[in-house]
Amino acid sequence: MKVLINPEPFLSPPNSSFPYKPTCITRFQLRPFPNLHRHRWISRRLSSTPPPRATLDSTTIEQFGIPEFDVRNPALSSSYRSSALPRPNQTVLEAQARVCTGPTQTRPLDEQQAFKVFDTILRSARGEMKDEDEVSKAQLGSFFAGMTIRANAFPEATQWSEGENRAMKTFWPLLVRVLPPEVIFIADPEGLMMGVGSSIGPQYVGNGTSEMRLVGALREVLAGGHLGFEEVQGVLKDVLPFQEGHENPKEASQALLSAFLIGQRMNRETDRELKAYCLAFDDEIGPPPVADVRSLTHYGEPYDGNTRFFRSTLFVAAVRSCYGESCLLHGVDWMAPKGGVTEEQMLKFMGANVNLSPVKAKKLLEDDEVGFAYVSQREARPSLYSLIGIREHIKKRPPLASTEKVQQYVKASGKEAIVAGFYHEGYEESLLMLMKRRGVHSGLVVKGEEGGLSLTTRLRSAKTTRGPPVNYCSGFRALDVSSTSGLSGVTRQGFSLEVNAKEYGFQPTDTPRTDRSVSKNIEFGLSALLGEKGPAYDRIVLNAGVVDHLLGVDGAEDISAALDRAREAIDSGNALKRLLNYIKVSHKMG
Repeated sequence: MKVLINPEPFLSPPNSSFPYKPTCITRFQLRPFPNLHRHRWISRRLSSTPPPRATLDSTTIEQFGIPEFDVRNPALSSSYRSSALPRPNQTVLEAQARVCTGPTQTRPLDEQQAFKVFDTILRSARGEMKDEDEVSKAQLGSFFAGMTIRANAFPEATQWSEGENRAMKTFWPLLVRVLPPEVIFIADPEGLMMGVGSSIGPQYVGNGTSEMRLVGALREVLAGGHLGFEEVQGVLKDVLPFQEGHENPKEASQALLSAFLIGQRMNRETDRELKAYCLAFDDEIGPPPVADVRSLTHYGEPYDGNTRFFRSTLFVAAVRSCYGESCLLHGVDWMAPKGGVTEEQMLKFMGANVNLSPVKAKKLLEDDEVGFAYVSQREARPSLYSLIGIREHIKKRPPLASTEKVQQYVKASGKEAIVAGFYHEGYEESLLMLMKRRGVHSGLVVKGEEGGLSLTTRLRSAKTTRGPPVNYCSGFRALDVSSTSGLSGVTRQGFSLEVNAKEYGFQPTDTPRTDRSVSKNIEFGLSALLGEKGPAYDRIVLNAGVVDHLLGVDGAEDISAALDRAREAIDSGNALKRLLNYIKVSHKMG
């Protein structure tokens, strides 16, 4: 893969390379913040080479105006889950993981599993189970939507098993007496379940105007059908932000909304359905502000974070900002189903302000000493953020898990690009379609580790996996970027490839494990920005340089020059300085 994109090599301008000049870093030293000795995160050995003697001492803290770590901030990603969110019933949740998925991925329940699940649902509906043991309405909607769609539209191998049939035959006459009417509708929209005639499903229309369109759309979804762009947008705007139990015109049942979300994913959304999810709330808080920057990359990491491996994107953004490639990160504090480490958790742990509006993020992008920013979905799309609780209870990722990665919370006066991670085969094309719909100059989808953006330097596994391998990239870029508008008529150049880090001088290494530890992820990232060579350093350099090259940014026509430029940003201390500046400036914004 000597040339990554087009069949004709790029023409590298004279003196385009950035020579590697290791620099002794003394000004940006890091030491554990006061009262956090238990973390010992910079002093911990990360490799066979001792870590640099670099610390954030009190002088540095005062110099950059960085607040001390809040000792109340939890170190594990699972601790960022809001205690106000009710927990789902685990027995039913495990069943949802098996039956609320795609036509080929579904794993039917055997008889023992099915009887246990239906018995749990029955006892909960009778009021015999309390608190965390209770099966929520969202779980009921999701589970029965999965069962109905499987019966109506899935291939024989993933339809109901004999055990599920026997369990339903035993329990349905009992369930129909105690389940809420909306759940009976989801489970039996035609009123023909197991020969027990019921008029509830066929006659159900919902409670109130906010549910009427939702119920009508759900009938089509439960039959395995698809909806139009306007129909999906109409449903979403009717019922979001979600506030069940409050007196408001948008009140809707958790069961119905959960069935709708998981049902659309099980049917594999069409492009028009995905576009509806992607664009539905673009104007929720007004038009996005426009940052006066020559280049802006929107990073779409999976919102549910990383549970196993180092998540490098925050540190890559600090590197790329050093040479004028502004970066906008976005996400949430915590998200199911993974509940892994997110950029918001890391920034909060380090004392940054994670409650910035898009307008304030714009100012950070324009700041010559920062050049990157983070925006929480909580601030930019409150309607979508209101679904965090429901998303945990439906277990599987809804359509929003794809479309929220392709957002533009801030726009740019110059060129724009979107980079998004993916895991399941087929969604790479859908994500690129959405990027083109956004009108950006360049788009890139990456199958990194854990379905995120992190390209790895480890050797490819000998085990065969379904779909594209890790380090697979696909994308496009405009051939004529002289204009920042009217991109619909511009010719785009497409490409796809598998990045082999070894071809660019990287030694194969296992990816650093973080295992849900926010502080460990920060430790790896900061040690790398301090110049400590090793797996984390290599991943930051690789991801910065390859993204620069694939997006076609200035100065990255030659991949070696792009990688050298990323190294220089780290070894000069500039990348670390910008991260520290971000913490200081964002904190002052209040």
